[in-house]
Amino acid sequence: MGGAAVDTGNSGVKAPDGGWGWAVLFGCFVITGFSYAFPKAVSVFFKELIREFGVGYSDCAWISSILLAMLYGSGPLCSILVNRFGCRPVMMVGGLFASLGMIMASFATSIIHIYLCIGVVTGLGLSLNFQPSLIMLNRYFSEKRPLANGLAAAGSPVALCCLSPLGQILQYNYGWRGGFLILGGILLNCCACGALMRPLKAPKKTTEVDEKETKLKPKAKLLDFSVFKDCGFVIYTVAAAIMVLGLFVPPVFVVSYAKELGNEDTKSALLLTILGFIDIFARPTCGIIAGLKWVRPRCVYLFSFAMLFNGVTDLVGSMSKDYSSLVVFCIFFGISYGMVGALQFEVLMAIVGTEKFSSAIGLVLLVEAIAVLVGPPGAGRLLDATKNYMYVFLLAGCEVVLSALVLVICNLLFIKMKPQEPDPPAKMEMAITETEMEQLNKSPKDDQDNGGCASENGKKKAAEPEAMTKSDVKELDSIELENASKPVTEPNGVAVEPESCL
Repeated sequence: MGGAAVDTGNSGVKAPDGGWGWAVLFGCFVITGFSYAFPKAVSVFFKELIREFGVGYSDCAWISSILLAMLYGSGPLCSILVNRFGCRPVMMVGGLFASLGMIMASFATSIIHIYLCIGVVTGLGLSLNFQPSLIMLNRYFSEKRPLANGLAAAGSPVALCCLSPLGQILQYNYGWRGGFLILGGILLNCCACGALMRPLKAPKKTTEVDEKETKLKPKAKLLDFSVFKDCGFVIYTVAAAIMVLGLFVPPVFVVSYAKELGNEDTKSALLLTILGFIDIFARPTCGIIAGLKWVRPRCVYLFSFAMLFNGVTDLVGSMSKDYSSLVVFCIFFGISYGMVGALQFEVLMAIVGTEKFSSAIGLVLLVEAIAVLVGPPGAGRLLDATKNYMYVFLLAGCEVVLSALVLVICNLLFIKMKPQEPDPPAKMEMAITETEMEQLNKSPKDDQDNGGCASENGKKKAAEPEAMTKSDVKELDSIELENASKPVTEPNGVAVEPESCL
């Protein structure tokens, strides 16, 4: 790796909560935008792809589904690469893969080629950017982490607001092939974002405590499966997998729903822009709320409420019959979707901690990948069978509501509230403080033992300072008596015998 510093999560460096962390946050903002907005933005080209290759909508829905499946499913591979080589090189290679996939897709001659290029290659590239960016964000922020997660998650709606209209413009002016080629060039910005992920360097070890901890610390695992022993992690993983079945369905189908109601293509694509605009403000706001002292320990219940809100919005939105009702649906969906996006990884970070987060996120994304492969294609097949978008939105809403109920009920039944453990740097500082206190308390205790004030059977610690004080008083009295008996020499040289005041 040319001597590059590998950013292991166990370096014992305290999160700076600022400084270069804001540059890392900006890079994570851009990467999150590309990762989540691309599967939705590609849906703008579905109508042209159906006409080009003579396939159904469910076939085109597999493009977004495979892309998301690769984004999630390659999580364990990404965790291993990050733990082996560090975040920065993995992200820069991932940026090249993401761009290459879109460029190759512009030369596709069948829908299978689109699956392989956009779904597999671009999906893998985005995965190699998305997961390391979250890991670095977790390392750079601790106290301000909920806010940082909310701001980084806002990259998704910002990119969606830009990429959706941009996709329409590119399709109109250059066709779907030219659009894919230009989007591939835009994805090269992932490499620049990867360059911002500077690893945190640990300070030089100067104390014996640090040296002993370094020797006793076991070698970091490339993929830590011990997170499955945590009941909270298991509950989160199951609930997240159910949620993903329906979470991404409405954004994929809402544009086609509007077109089905007789609206123009540009007007229909505007719905995603409205959804994204609301989402922009919902995510940072939710991050601020999650960072409040009385909310942060109960963040999992706020996450459950966000999922319940999202699911109920889908159920009500299934009754939409005109463009105005779809606009109202997109507003409320944007709020709930933003809350889920801002909280999902913050809750995971709070459950597993900094040291195990790189492995935990990879394993969670792998489980979610299975749900992603089933969700949108299953909804597309339901649409082909019923020819009615209402059933698609009803199914998505039921799945998200079920995930919220699983999360909140299982947490109430199986998880007990416990105080959050301090981060590893905080633990190290506490250990050093305790050692210093022991050394400070050691000298009085030794003096006490040498003075013979402590009894052989061992008295209570509260009596020891008292005994020591009596001994010191006796010694001081004898010294004063001896000094008082000595003659005092006046300034004129005459020695005067002191008066006895005893």
